[in-house]
Amino acid sequence: MEILGGPLFSVAGAGESHGPAITTIINGCPPGLRIEREEVQAYLDRRRPGGNKHGTPRNEKDKVVFLSGLYDARDHERLLAGPEISVAVEQNTFATQSYESGLTTGEPIAAVVLSTSKKSRDYTQLVGTEGEVRPGHTDLVKFYQSQQFVDVRGGGRSSYRSTISDVIGGAIARKFLFEHFGTVILSSISSVGPRNAKLTLAAHVEKILAAGQSNRVDADTLRMIAQGLESNEIHTIDQAFARDAAELIMRTRQDGDSLGAAVEVVAVNVPPLVGEPLYQSLKVRLMGALGGLNAVQSCEIGAGKAVVSRRGSENNDPIRSQGYQSNSHGGLLGGITTGMPLVCRVGFKPTSTIHKPQKSIRKDYQEIDFQLDKGRHDPCVGVRAGVTLESRLAIELANAVLVHQAQHISPAAFQLF
Repeated sequence: MEILGGPLFSVAGAGESHGPAITTIINGCPPGLRIEREEVQAYLDRRRPGGNKHGTPRNEKDKVVFLSGLYDARDHERLLAGPEISVAVEQNTFATQSYESGLTTGEPIAAVVLSTSKKSRDYTQLVGTEGEVRPGHTDLVKFYQSQQFVDVRGGGRSSYRSTISDVIGGAIARKFLFEHFGTVILSSISSVGPRNAKLTLAAHVEKILAAGQSNRVDADTLRMIAQGLESNEIHTIDQAFARDAAELIMRTRQDGDSLGAAVEVVAVNVPPLVGEPLYQSLKVRLMGALGGLNAVQSCEIGAGKAVVSRRGSENNDPIRSQGYQSNSHGGLLGGITTGMPLVCRVGFKPTSTIHKPQKSIRKDYQEIDFQLDKGRHDPCVGVRAGVTLESRLAIELANAVLVHQAQHISPAAFQLF
């Protein structure tokens, strides 16, 4: 069973890359939170294939449809203004309206995103015991783990398309966090192949905090940062790096190869004191959630591997009565939030599926010189990964907030009459 987050706020998904749809169930969202379909759609638009010219050429519209968990007795017309969905069975068509805007009821929230841009014939060279194995991909291990019943089209369940569920659940989690704490979660690509950004998101946020002598950033400033990230050719805070990296990605695509990337994820205005100290520490949860994403090979918190070469006197963050004066700890101490920004850096390997010839085998272990016949792939998967990392962080943080709240019992919440 695969569940993201939990035990209180969790996201479960189902569906393969070339299946009919990706379905999502969000459990544990508290009642009374206003959900607008178009707000969730905005995050899916950042993730969707075809949404960035430096990603895969597969072009899916990825329109989300909400089916349960929302209600609004005061505006029933607006509630049912979502996309119409229909099913044709034996010359009969059954249609219904989905939800556009409503308040969460506390019940499971169900959503579906149809897959309509599929070229399943592109994957015939991977089918069966004589199917070829793409080096660096899951083809061989999934084939034998599934007792040969794996769906090879587009990577099946191992496809990055599965992260649609992460983004839908994350959109709801981040709305919950913003409503209660003003928390905003951002990301910035910090390296592509050998190219490194000179300006980092974490450093920029820390500079703003230092100037204001507070551990909070106002909503207008955060909105301006987000707009700046969106305006660049790739999702990064460093404009010069964005141009350089975009050119490198384009040349690499033309060469039939791929590139790795690193992405910073920063949560600002984080509620302090959430997370557990050891086995379920928020550090463990974040490293698992972010490090477990497709193609991720590394995950760092705060200053990350740079702390190895420091002395304690250099690495410890000074504290004054108004709070921490720096953020080497990346917003976590002992697995518990300090109120400083949560800072994570995630490293992605180069996309496994490339057009260059490589040494490989068939699934019956016959050695071959592998050459990809067809397929549409990201030359640098990190280009589209930021919104999914943000979403996974939001889900884990929302769950940690609810776990912390469970320790503070109010008798007023248990009265009926």
